[in-house]
Amino acid sequence: MKKKIYFLMTALMLSFVAFTSNAATSDDNGKNYKEFYANKTAEERNARVEEIKTRVEEIKAMDKSHLNKAERKELKAELKDLKKEANAASTGGGVYLSVGAIIIIILVLILIL
Repeated sequence: MKKKIYFLMTALMLSFVAFTSNAATSDDNGKNYKEFYANKTAEERNARVEEIKTRVEEIKAMDKSHLNKAERKELKAELKDLKKEANAASTGGGVYLSVGAIIIIILVLILIL
């Protein structure tokens, strides 16, 4: 009976690990920021994050009342792209665990110990 539980728990854990997503690090244009920032040093990433912050502040300070619909849409798309890039640059890669995966790991550790 214990072997069945271990097998099921292992299969469940592997199913959580096997299906990962790069949705947050790749934009619609096919740019993969995660791969781009993997080869950068921490100083280069921090410098780029500061550039992004400066650009976002410039956009926020703009007078958008005189912009037409297409220009506003373009600014919004730029902000989304900058947000994705900043997230990829600031994290520098890493492992993320969902709450469900953490609970399963804890349960397996309890069963083993």
